Amino acid sequence: MLTRYDEFLCHQIVATFDSVETSAREWTERVWFSAHDITGKYYLVAGFGVYYNRNIMDAFACFAVDGKAQYNVRASRELRPRIDEVKVGPFSYEVIEPLRKVRVTLAENEYGLSYQVDFDATMSPHEEEPQFARVRGRVEENVLRYFQVGRAAGWIKAEGETFRVDHDGWRAERDHSWGVRRGGGVPETGVQPGEIPEGYLYNMIVAQFDNWGATYHTRETWEGKSRHFSGGLFFPLESEKDEVRLTGAEHNFTFRPDIRQISGGGVVLHGEDGSRVEIAVRPLSVCYIKAGGYFGYRGFTHGLWMGPYFIDGFKLDLTDPGVIREVSFLDDVMCEMRCGNETGYGIVEMVVVGKYPRYGYHGY
Repeated sequence: MLTRYDEFLCHQIVATFDSVETSAREWTERVWFSAHDITGKYYLVAGFGVYYNRNIMDAFACFAVDGKAQYNVRASRELRPRIDEVKVGPFSYEVIEPLRKVRVTLAENEYGLSYQVDFDATMSPHEEEPQFARVRGRVEENVLRYFQVGRAAGWIKAEGETFRVDHDGWRAERDHSWGVRRGGGVPETGVQPGEIPEGYLYNMIVAQFDNWGATYHTRETWEGKSRHFSGGLFFPLESEKDEVRLTGAEHNFTFRPDIRQISGGGVVLHGEDGSRVEIAVRPLSVCYIKAGGYFGYRGFTHGLWMGPYFIDGFKLDLTDPGVIREVSFLDDVMCEMRCGNETGYGIVEMVVVGKYPRYGYHGY
């Protein structure tokens, strides 16, 4: 089936843009978007997913306010025939200028959350090293991703109150990934011994300062052995400076006593040019994106068939410890970041499952 993308001279397989290079149902293309004020009072995370081989497009938004409430809206639709419209019900995503400006919108709806926020890039994107894993002869993961940081502008409305978003007081981050990835709406059947790890750590950081930024993505076994690492130091678009790739990162975090969520700490980044960058992090706000469908919450999982059209929404009481225990897993923790005399802001994602003795965890 022809789409508007087929007008461009960018085909790379002998097929139209309504299909991908593999029939794997795990094929996923996702965008993640984050916008927050620098005080940590307001924090929006939103995203879209396209699953060509499952005939699904879905979207979500989570908006945390002052650490007290989180507003959530999730939606899903049948992908075809509207395969070249990045819209799901009231959600839409628009590329205004490639690698420079994108717009996320949630129109008025019955669940009390709406917004229109523009991402304006300030620095060059970081292209991660490919994530590839083959288990017992099957490609389990083959994903490419890039990160970018910038400023946010627009508005967010929750329960009738409108919050203005501006470049001076807000920061924004985004990523875009595509490929074969585990999980989502594809049931994992026939799991064999050894496929569930004894312990595992995933950690991502994206940080932005006035004149530079940094990101890394690491995965480790419970013994601290690296399964994947990629990272870089990047610079403002107008500087035309080349990225410095990272060769490694040392993380040293503290955790809350009740859940596996960071409470502070820092990282040391090692550049391939011999540079050593030390960043201290102080959490200011948390957005619980499991509520948006990561790994499943209240019947909604990214990439799960929900019928021709589905939408729901709800509000979480973030002052209730029981709610936090239920929704915490992959948490986006917005932090103040300090490097010497410089102050910046960014996001830390940390997931520790099973045992990881270095941080005091000894099992599931």
